[in-house]
Amino acid sequence: MHSDSPNDSWAIRFAQFVQRFGTIKLSVLFVVLTLLFTLGGSYVIRVSMGSQVDPDDFISAVVLTMLSAPWVLYFFSELVKQLENSRANLKEVVSQLERLREEDVFLNRELQSNIRQLNHEIEQRKHAQEEREAVFKDLEKEIQDKSQQEEQARRLSTLLRSIIDASPDLIYYRNEEGRFAGCNRVAEMMTGKTQEELLGLTPHDVYEEDLARQVVASDHEVLETNASITEELWLRFADGRRRYFEMRKVPFFDHDGNRLGLLAFGRDMTERKQAENAAAKASTDKTRFIATISHELRTPLNGIVGLSRMLRDTELNEEQFNWVSTIYASAITLGNIFNDIIDLDKLDRDKLELSLKTVSLRDFTEELSSIIRLLAQDKSLELITTINEPLPQLVEVDGTRLRQILWNILFNAVKFTQKGHVSLTVLATRPTNDISVVTYVIEDTGVGIPEEEIDKIFAMYYQVDHPDHQSATGTGIGLAICKQMVDLMKGDIRVTSTVGKGTRFEIELPLQISKRPMQVAQLQVTDLNILLVEDIELNVMVAKALLEKLGQHVDVAMTGQEAIDKARENHYDLILLDIQLPDMTGFDVANTLHEEELVMGTPIVALTANVIKKREEYLQNGMDDVIAKPVKKSRVIEVFNELFSAPSEPIETEAQETRKPEPAKTLTNILDMDLLQMLVDTIGEDMVRASVKVFQDKMPEYMEILQLALSADEKSEVCSQAHKIKGAAGSVGLARVQRIANQIQQGDHPAWWQNVHDWVEELQMAVAHDMKALHGWLNEQMVDD
Repeated sequence: MHSDSPNDSWAIRFAQFVQRFGTIKLSVLFVVLTLLFTLGGSYVIRVSMGSQVDPDDFISAVVLTMLSAPWVLYFFSELVKQLENSRANLKEVVSQLERLREEDVFLNRELQSNIRQLNHEIEQRKHAQEEREAVFKDLEKEIQDKSQQEEQARRLSTLLRSIIDASPDLIYYRNEEGRFAGCNRVAEMMTGKTQEELLGLTPHDVYEEDLARQVVASDHEVLETNASITEELWLRFADGRRRYFEMRKVPFFDHDGNRLGLLAFGRDMTERKQAENAAAKASTDKTRFIATISHELRTPLNGIVGLSRMLRDTELNEEQFNWVSTIYASAITLGNIFNDIIDLDKLDRDKLELSLKTVSLRDFTEELSSIIRLLAQDKSLELITTINEPLPQLVEVDGTRLRQILWNILFNAVKFTQKGHVSLTVLATRPTNDISVVTYVIEDTGVGIPEEEIDKIFAMYYQVDHPDHQSATGTGIGLAICKQMVDLMKGDIRVTSTVGKGTRFEIELPLQISKRPMQVAQLQVTDLNILLVEDIELNVMVAKALLEKLGQHVDVAMTGQEAIDKARENHYDLILLDIQLPDMTGFDVANTLHEEELVMGTPIVALTANVIKKREEYLQNGMDDVIAKPVKKSRVIEVFNELFSAPSEPIETEAQETRKPEPAKTLTNILDMDLLQMLVDTIGEDMVRASVKVFQDKMPEYMEILQLALSADEKSEVCSQAHKIKGAAGSVGLARVQRIANQIQQGDHPAWWQNVHDWVEELQMAVAHDMKALHGWLNEQMVDD
């Protein structure tokens, strides 16, 4: 609002004062004040001028004042009135101007608001215009991009069509109704119709009826399960060609997940099919060849093994005996190599299976060692066999496969060792849930294997290429088969080696503790009337001699028809039937015998060199069991006992052992009867007697060294010497001596020093007593091989 200026505020206030006080009163007051001022001024002037103050001076001044003062007062009063009126008018004008100014300010504000609104609208319209222009540009670009995309899509569609048509695969797709919705050039060539002609047709309109039913059935399976399938089928082209296709059918969907139909892709597998047929034929031919060669090779091999074994039991000098033993060991070596070839074929055909049987680990190890020892002796090598207790008495294992594993490794150890020794050690963990981990450790002092070659030795046909290994050759399949057999047994095989110092193999196998009895080593049945059907004179001679030594009566037939005729005329307790006969197969003979009911209650055992087939295959063809060639006495005894003897009761507790006859119990406690019998059967009584004599000659020296070491408190030497005595006693079947020596060698026993003197004394007494028992047992034995 308007305010009074500081320069004119007093005048306005004075005018307002005059207006309020009144003109008359103010005039009187002014006159009085003027008179007082005049009188006072006159007096002061007179006095200051030094004149004498006269009353006349005051009268003139008063008169003059009275004459002039009213007019002056009147002038000023009017002036004040005019000023007041002017002021009032001016104030009203100012108020109007103020109102006008306020109105102008309001209008100005309203105008500014309108201007701002207008500017905003202009800006909005400008933005809208820019946005419209941008939209037009985007629309134009989108149209352009869409055109480009359509063009690119056309190009891609053309390219895709070209690729599909150029594909050598058969491609087509059908809708939900099973009608063709598209295909490629190969499909057109196959059906003899263009894509336009195929559209809307069903498989029944295109394929032969049988093929159409098969195709429609697989289409329905895809559409019902929403899952892809693969099938193989022969398709006939329009030009008459037949091709073998592997078809892959898959459902296909749009972006929203709606199924549109199915796609089919077919790969021409005709060449692969022909190659598979050729491979299958080659495999069949190879199997037939191996089966034939198996029979042909095992026939002379059977004679070599059997006759050399029988010849060793005759009166021979030491040199002749060594020659015959070498022949015997070489024949067994050849048989094991041939077993590798057979198993290689089975591995190729995934037919290698385990046949678990109850096996004595001790007997098994000693039997294997006796053969390997013959090979080692030919190279003047020492074979050290160590059986660490405790060892499970009986386990469930495929003895043939385990023997093959250990044979391959031991044979290699002997082959690659020029001097020193080869050792075989067997140990086992305590059973857990009736499973014991049995470990075989084979070490040699041979040429060794270079470190960079160790990871390769289990590869098929691989042979170490090293100067130190050129002296020995091989097939390169033995260790590969060992590895696969160990894996089949769920075991592990490890090897460490140092070039020039030797190699160490460790085979760990988890084996089930057997709850069943092991087959009795002694034959439980004699005087059987046996028909031996065999066409090879050498095989007849060996088998007949073995059977007659086992106390059986043997009748021989050389052909299948002769065997049938003899079975019609005579009753036999057992028929040993060769499979490959000159006029018919052993299976044909068995079928005829069963059809004519000529073998009611008479077992038929296949006697064959064809180890390609599984045992179950023989059983399914009318056989009761199988004996492989070359014929082993232990296998004959096992089969005969299984077929004709009541099963033995398992020996589970020591209480059962106490029920045995006292003499047998005593002898069993001090001698390893199974080992001794095996040694006699394998290397002959004379060789066993020679081994016992060497032990008897060496024992005084061993005991003297043991006593001296004990007197000197040389614990390590005592244990070492006891270990040597244990190994020597085990090799000649002195079981009690072996057990006592094993106690002495356990130097970590907490009461070893308190008991060792008693153990040594007990050992000395046991050696003297048990040697007499061993000689007595040997004197009672008769050669029965």
